[in-house]
Amino acid sequence: MSFEPFIYAIIFVGVLLMVEGIYLVIFGKSVRLEGKVNRRLELLEKGEDPEEVLNTLRREREQHRESISLPILAPLSAKAAQANIAFTPAALVMVMVFLGVMSFVMMTFFTGATLPIRLGVSTVMGYGAVFIWLSNKAKARISLFEEQLPDAVELIVRSLRVGHPFSSAINIVAQEMPDPLGSEFGMIADESTYGMDVNESLAKMAERVNVQDLMFLTVAVNIQSTSGGNLAEILDGLGKVIRSRFKLFRRVRAITAEARWSGWFLSIFPLLAIVLINVMQPDYYAAVKESPYFVPAAVAVGVLLLINVIFMRIMVNIKV
Repeated sequence: MSFEPFIYAIIFVGVLLMVEGIYLVIFGKSVRLEGKVNRRLELLEKGEDPEEVLNTLRREREQHRESISLPILAPLSAKAAQANIAFTPAALVMVMVFLGVMSFVMMTFFTGATLPIRLGVSTVMGYGAVFIWLSNKAKARISLFEEQLPDAVELIVRSLRVGHPFSSAINIVAQEMPDPLGSEFGMIADESTYGMDVNESLAKMAERVNVQDLMFLTVAVNIQSTSGGNLAEILDGLGKVIRSRFKLFRRVRAITAEARWSGWFLSIFPLLAIVLINVMQPDYYAAVKESPYFVPAAVAVGVLLLINVIFMRIMVNIKV
C-alpha cells in the first residue's frame, strides 16, 4: 500500500497553514478582520501621525494593483488587492519561494519522488498555497464588508438626519465600525480632510472592493451631489434594499446547501476513488494501461468530470 498521495496532501496542508502563520508572525493581530478596533484607529492610538497612517494604509491598498500587469503574478495580485494584504508584492514572491523550498525539502525526506517531480510539485504547492490563502482572505474580507455595509448605511442616515454633513457621517462610520469597513471609510475621511473629493474617494473604494451594494451607494451619493435631493431618504431606502438582499442571499444559500454539497461530493468522489484504488491496489489498472484506448478514455473522463463541475456550479449559483 502506497501512502505517498497522503504525504503530498499533508505537505500541502502544512504549507497552506504556514502562510497564515508567517503573516500573523510578521504583522500580528492588527491585520485580523475580527478585531474590535479597526486597524486605522489602532495605528492612531499608537501615536502615529494621521498623515503617515493614511500613507501607510494607502500604500497597502495600492501596492498590489501596480503588479497586476505581470502575467505570473496577476492572479495573486488581484486577490491580494481585494484582500488588502499587508505583504508587499516582493514579500509575497519571497513567501511563495520559501513555501516551494519547504515543500521540496519535505518531499525529499518523506517521499521517493524523482528530482523533476519534486521540483514540479513543490512549485505548484508554493504557488497554489499562496493563491488559495489569498482567495480565502479576499472572500472573507468581501463577505464581512457586505455584512457590515447595511449597518454603516443606517449609521450614515442617522447622522445626516441629526444635521451632520456627509463627510462627518463618513468619519463617524470610520470611528464606530470595525475592519474592514472601518479602515476603508477612515481613509475616505482622511482623504477628504487633505483635500480629496469625497465622491472620488468613495468611487475608488467601490472599484477596489468590488461590492455591488457599495457601487449602489456610490452612485446614489454622486447623483445627489449633482442633482440634489434628500440624501438621508435615498440612503435609507438603499439600506433597506441592501439588508433585504442580504437576508434573501442567506436564505438562498440555506435552501441550496444540500445541492451544493451534493455537487461537491459528485465532483470529488471519482477523484478520491481513483486515489484510493491506486493506494490499495497499485496494479489495478495495469491490464488496461497498455491499451491504445486508455489515454483517450482517461481524457474523456477528465472532460466529463470538468463538465460536471461546471454544470453543478451553474445549478447552485443563484444570483440575488
